[in-house]
Amino acid sequence: MNITIENILLIGSLLLFISIIAGKSSYRFGVPTLLLFLGIGMLAGTDGIGGIYFNNPKIAQFIGIVSLNFILFSGGLDTHWKTVKPILKEGLVLSTIGVLFTAISLGTFVWAVTDFTIYESMLLGSIVSSTDAAAVFSILRSKSLSLKKNIRPTLELESGSNDPMAYVLTIAFLTLVVNQDQNLTSIIPLFFQQMFVGAILGFVFGKLSKLIINKIKLGIEGLYPVLVIALMFITFSATDFLGGNGFLAIYICAVYLGNQDLIHKKTILKMFDGLAWLMQIVLFLTLGLLVFPSQIIPYMGIGLLISLFLILIARPIAVFLSLMFFKMKLRRRFYISWVGLRGAVPIVFATYPLLAGIDKANIIFNIVFFISVTSVLIQGTTLSIVAKWLRVAMPEEKKRITEIDKLILNTPKTILKEIDISPNAYAINKRIVDLNFPSSTFIAMIKRNGEFIRPGGSTEIKLNDVLVVLADNQKDLAKVNDCLIMPDITI
Repeated sequence: MNITIENILLIGSLLLFISIIAGKSSYRFGVPTLLLFLGIGMLAGTDGIGGIYFNNPKIAQFIGIVSLNFILFSGGLDTHWKTVKPILKEGLVLSTIGVLFTAISLGTFVWAVTDFTIYESMLLGSIVSSTDAAAVFSILRSKSLSLKKNIRPTLELESGSNDPMAYVLTIAFLTLVVNQDQNLTSIIPLFFQQMFVGAILGFVFGKLSKLIINKIKLGIEGLYPVLVIALMFITFSATDFLGGNGFLAIYICAVYLGNQDLIHKKTILKMFDGLAWLMQIVLFLTLGLLVFPSQIIPYMGIGLLISLFLILIARPIAVFLSLMFFKMKLRRRFYISWVGLRGAVPIVFATYPLLAGIDKANIIFNIVFFISVTSVLIQGTTLSIVAKWLRVAMPEEKKRITEIDKLILNTPKTILKEIDISPNAYAINKRIVDLNFPSSTFIAMIKRNGEFIRPGGSTEIKLNDVLVVLADNQKDLAKVNDCLIMPDITI
């Protein structure tokens, strides 16, 4: 069946519906949802029962880039700075040096066991060198797996921030494969340009985005998530246009925004959480349609060998070398090594050699696809078992809820208090979003002139208002009172 304008919506909606329904019960059998989405795409494809012919790497790459924007941005919004700060160095080292060590060790192995040239081998190693944000975020959060000693934020920070490094390495070695006259030193300036410009512009666009979101008056709450989507794509495309890494920029921008006071922040977070899941489903379905299972079979042997080397040797080498100067128990290093999930990102990156038209592009794509499937199948299904075996899983009764979780889940607070706005209050005629309330408190409602108002970030506080404030403890209430009476001068 060929995809046409007339049937694309029907086919797409049916595949989406099947994926959601099937994914609902997949964890009963220990099957990661993302792998199920991929399988449904393969079944619907040319070699499957659906017979849908899709062989357009360019469209698949476009869908992949758009999807990764949403997945990385959503992951950044959910990254709580107080949780990430203690492990920032470890996460950044894993997402840069760790990716480099993985690419080099795996590329060397591929060069030794295949007829690939050294640059072709390093290209394959680079494509699968990063852990997949979609796989790590969805599997860890779907399993509600709570881990000891900041292991989970380390893994999520690494997976959310290491795609830029893998992307730069992939483009660099692809350039060397295509242009045989260039040498390794010629790609070094490209690397530093991509990472430096991407990081700087990510922070700059984060600051600008906060200013735009809080200052612009749209009047309709539902338009604010749409505004953030526009700002996300502007950040990515503008950074890419200026020679920086767009993936790094949107992740940094999202982390910044996720830790700021924004108008309708709860709506934005919920919207992006849903969009991230939608994009994950669409991405895996598309990649499942793109692959031809019959073409993978001849490379299953070498693919399994490379995959096992990546899981059991290359990833542990990268983790242990990267973290050698950090104080961390051995079993925690082993667990971080095990959560080296590969997913959709390597498959998206594998479309670049296809579009470049290099000789071994199809072989690389099929091997990368097989590596991603085996990684999710082997590692993704055993995260909980290995966590218990290595004694890094936190007991059920000790699992913590982050502030972002509280915001999304509307977790009830323990203290409620009414606060009157007196004539000398600083908050008069100020918007709630500008008052810098503690993140663990919020205004449930405002009583004004005998009526109750449901407040939002853009709601202005008026004289004689009565605020109904919910908080976790008396200390937070004292901070709220300070915010209402006097300006917050904290820098």
